[in-house]
Amino acid sequence: MTKSPIRIGTRGSKLAVAQTRTIANMLVEAGQEVEIVTVSTPGDRSSAPIAEIGVGVFTSALREALLADEIDVAIHSYKDLPTAPEPGLVLAAVPPREDPRDALIARDGLTLGELPPGSTVGTGSPRRIAQLKALGLGLTVVPIRGNIDTRIGKVTSGELDAVVLARAGLARVDRADEITETIDPLQMLPAPAQGALAVETRVEDVESERLLRSIVDDEVTRVAVRAERAMLAALEAGCSAPVGALADVVEDLDSEGRVVDRISLRGVAAAGEDGVEGDSVQILRASAVAETKDADELGRGLAAELLELGAGALSS
Repeated sequence: MTKSPIRIGTRGSKLAVAQTRTIANMLVEAGQEVEIVTVSTPGDRSSAPIAEIGVGVFTSALREALLADEIDVAIHSYKDLPTAPEPGLVLAAVPPREDPRDALIARDGLTLGELPPGSTVGTGSPRRIAQLKALGLGLTVVPIRGNIDTRIGKVTSGELDAVVLARAGLARVDRADEITETIDPLQMLPAPAQGALAVETRVEDVESERLLRSIVDDEVTRVAVRAERAMLAALEAGCSAPVGALADVVEDLDSEGRVVDRISLRGVAAAGEDGVEGDSVQILRASAVAETKDADELGRGLAAELLELGAGALSS
């Protein structure tokens, strides 16, 4: 084991702490002492829409604390990380991924298809807004911010008919039993890296990196998320842009009949430069398969295909 204890930095939200505890528990079970350090971020202090306050709003303070040697490890929701690498930091581990799909919590136990036209559905994600509108169900999509409790509370109070959240977050705070529908990725592709965590440490802290890689890292999740994030980066889209992606590592047969692992990647993007404005949105879709070693090339290739289809200039 490495130096004791390892200081693990986290945001103070219920979800962030729950996510951090999953990593802390893995280390403790392996015999490593840990200390959880709460770091306040601009995203926690603002009620403005994510698109207004910027990509990395939930990660910058944690990264600054890490670079200042105030913590040894930072735990992020991977989808919150900017696609550009941070000098001085390294992605030490990507733990096994939770279910990446989106989930609906609706009044009266309803599913998306059962909600009457005109029903109000809350989400703070342009990606979800675009895909909800593209379903053509006549729903009224309302932008919301706030933690999981706040968002679900808008349904139980009757303010909204439904909200859409990440299933992984609901599971991590033990509220998955309130889900009325887990949304099929054919209807709504999740955000790139949704359901995955990113564990960062300093480049020079080789001891912590090795420890985290050996105990926490899941290679299948790392490869899948790498393909999704490569697509996102190639589209030059921020983490809150109307882009969805989901990769799966699947078994396949090579030309000689041997079983090999490949990555299957699906991607969606809103058409043109208008994003999610207006009542109707056109969603462009593409998919491809590649060798696991070609995860980055797969993501970039799918982004190029979406751009050729007319994805246009996407911005957060």
